[in-house]
Amino acid sequence: MTMAPERQAIISGIGQSTVGRRLGRSGLDLTLQAIFAALEDAGLDRKDIDGVASWPGYRADMPAFSPVSIGQVKEALALDLNWYSAGNEATQMSALINACMAVASGQAKHVLCFRTVTESSALASGTRSSLVGGTARVSGFGEFQVPFQASSAANWVGLVASRYFHEFGATRQQLAAVAINARRNAALNPVAVYREPLSMDQYMGSRMISTPLCLYDCDVPVDGSTVLIVSHRDTAPDLRAKPVNIESICGPFTGRDTWDQMGDMTRYCAEEAGRRLWQRTDYTPADVKVAALYDGFSFLSLLWLEGLGFCGRGEAAAFVEGGKRIALDGELPLATGGGQLSAGRLHGLGHVHEAVLQLRGQGGARQVPGQPKLAVASNGGGPLAGAVLLSRE
Repeated sequence: MTMAPERQAIISGIGQSTVGRRLGRSGLDLTLQAIFAALEDAGLDRKDIDGVASWPGYRADMPAFSPVSIGQVKEALALDLNWYSAGNEATQMSALINACMAVASGQAKHVLCFRTVTESSALASGTRSSLVGGTARVSGFGEFQVPFQASSAANWVGLVASRYFHEFGATRQQLAAVAINARRNAALNPVAVYREPLSMDQYMGSRMISTPLCLYDCDVPVDGSTVLIVSHRDTAPDLRAKPVNIESICGPFTGRDTWDQMGDMTRYCAEEAGRRLWQRTDYTPADVKVAALYDGFSFLSLLWLEGLGFCGRGEAAAFVEGGKRIALDGELPLATGGGQLSAGRLHGLGHVHEAVLQLRGQGGARQVPGQPKLAVASNGGGPLAGAVLLSRE
C-alpha cells in the first residue's frame, strides 16, 4: 500500500483549558490557556507555529458555538503564519485533516488545531447558541425542521434511533450502558464535569428529551478549549513529548446533506468513514484497543461501533449491553475520560485529546490496562463524519 500522506504528520503536543459549566470566560482566554499547555507539552515556542487550523471557524451569528477566530489567536500570539484554515462546511475532523495535509505538503511545519466552545455560559444567559432558526421564515438548513419545532439535534437523532430500535429490537436498557460506562470512567477523571455515579434506575427514570433519548443520552454543554499541535514527523527528535503517529484519517461527505432525510433511517455517515479509514491503512478494527467514539448523543456511539467495523449492522446495542465489553478493562474501552456525556461537549476534538493520553499512558486512574498501541477517535453525526487512527511506536 502506498503510504498515506497523513503519516508524514504526528501529534506533537496536546493542551486543554479549564473545562466547566458557566465559567464566564471569553473564548480567546480559554483558547490561549489550551495553546500554552500544548506548547509546553510539545516543548515548542509560539514562534515555531507557522500554521493554524480550526473548525468551524468564527461564527458571529452563534458566538458561543465558535467564539474565537483564527485572526484573534494570531494577533494575541503575534504569529507569522505560512498557512491557516477554518470553515463551517466541513466535518468536525476537518481541522486535524487539513493540518495533516498542510504538514505533508510542506505548507507548514507546526500547526495549531483548536476547538473552543462557551455554550454553557451562553445557555445560562438565555441564548440557545446552537439552535437553527428562531424566526418565522426559514430557508436552507433547518427549513424542514423548524416549522415542526424540531430544531434540536436531539429530535433528529431521536428519529433515527427510534427507527433503529424498531428495525433491530434495541432497547433503552441496552443504550443505557453507553451513558453509565461514560459516567463510571468520568469518576476517575479529575477534570470531568459530572463524576457522581449513574445507576440504571436513575437513567430509566430521567426525563425524556426526544424518544427514545432521555436526559442522560445527551451530551453536556460546557465552556472549554482543546488544542492539538500537528507537526512534521521529521521534527520528532526535537520534541519534549513522545509523539503520537497519525496512521489514517478521513472525513468523507456522501449521501444526502441532511440529518433527518437519509435514504436509510437507521444509519448515518459513520459507515462511509469506516470504509475510508481502513482503506488507508494495513491495520484492522481487531488491532484497536481503545476507541474514543463521538457521543454527542449516546446512540451515535452505536452507529460508530458499526460504522468502524467493531460489530455488524444492528449488533451494536447487544455489543454494549451490560457495559462489560466497553469498560476500561473490556474488549474495546469507550469514553475512557467520560466522553461528551459526562466529561463535557468539546465537539469531538476532546476525543482525540483523550486518545493521545491513552496511547502515552497518561490516563491516570482511567488508564486502559497494558497501555494500548493503537486508538481510534471519531467526530460527528448525520452527514458529518470524520475518523482518525492513532498509534505509538
